[in-house]
Amino acid sequence: MGAQRYIGVAERRARLALRQRLAGRARAGTPEEVAGSLVALHGTDPATVYLAVGARLADPARTVEETERALYEDRRLVRMHGMRHTVFVFPGDLTAVVHASTGLAVAARERASLLKHMAVSGAPDAAWLKEVEDSALAALARRGQATAAELARDEPRLREQFVYAAGKSYEGVHTVSTRLLRVLGVEGKVVRGRPLGSWTSSRFRWALAPEHPELDTAGAQAELLRRWLAACGPATEADLKWWTGWRVTEVRRALAAIGAEAVSLDEGTGYVTEGDADPVAGPEEPWAALLPGLDPTAMGWQQRDWYLAPELRPRLFDGSGNVGPTVWWNGRVVGGWAQRPDGEIVWRILDVEGVGRDALAAIESEAERLSGWLGTTRITPRFRTPLEKELAAG
Repeated sequence: MGAQRYIGVAERRARLALRQRLAGRARAGTPEEVAGSLVALHGTDPATVYLAVGARLADPARTVEETERALYEDRRLVRMHGMRHTVFVFPGDLTAVVHASTGLAVAARERASLLKHMAVSGAPDAAWLKEVEDSALAALARRGQATAAELARDEPRLREQFVYAAGKSYEGVHTVSTRLLRVLGVEGKVVRGRPLGSWTSSRFRWALAPEHPELDTAGAQAELLRRWLAACGPATEADLKWWTGWRVTEVRRALAAIGAEAVSLDEGTGYVTEGDADPVAGPEEPWAALLPGLDPTAMGWQQRDWYLAPELRPRLFDGSGNVGPTVWWNGRVVGGWAQRPDGEIVWRILDVEGVGRDALAAIESEAERLSGWLGTTRITPRFRTPLEKELAAG
């Protein structure tokens, strides 16, 4: 075997700029192209999806209209549970892959946990829950889309409550609808539908999941890892385990199945898809970007030193590891941004190395670009970080 090819920081940033659709000429024409390039958009905070798409569109003016079309009319994008029991937005052709590769194992644990908690509190049994589930799904099919409250009008048993963790400091009362719909989500039976209110709203309707074939788990894991490495490689085994939420044995099996090539990185051995180890030239022009909290690029790797200086993390992340809004210059995070109550987009540079007048002008241009398509919409990230709160306060 020959020596592993070394891929340094500069080339990794070049790949990121092009494959993550961030450099000017690499920007996409549609939300579907964005999602296809990134594999998954974080969907826990609804606004993140639109902000991540808008940052990568050549013309962001139609970001909201086009993203809503893709999500709720054409259904070419689907908001559903995926890796690490987190809500993402995926291209429609990946729903079966995500369900088989990551959803099945999580779903089994979630259903078992629900039945256990119900049994401990003296709630009805699995047969009763199955009756309620079938009735709720039938009601959802009739309605097309519905909130939990609307479904409970059709199936009143969804309103039943049970005590969770009785006697513990975190004791609480759960409603069957809340827990059951969550289980049905990870089982791939229901997905998130239109929000109640504007595109920034975290309240949403449920819809039946698109029909998809049942795939072999190992084959689905290989395909998901191949798609992600094509977009984000090179990545280490630790990156892959973190992003997928799989066991190490599953990651290694998938790497072998796709014939991934090992390369040398500053932090050790990394992997790219077969035939992707050759040098990649960077963008022709320098670039800047303003990415939202939980953006898939900022959250894409577990080991982030090659694009994010460790000393910046306390200002840019919350206590649970969620990244806030970030400012990028030529492939690295240099600061953060926020929107003030009057709508002004404000930003601050935390890492001044290499950030000259050209960089500042490019960043200001991106801020104006973002402000232009947001218009009168106001954004408050679901997971707030120290710098974002400071900037938003003025």
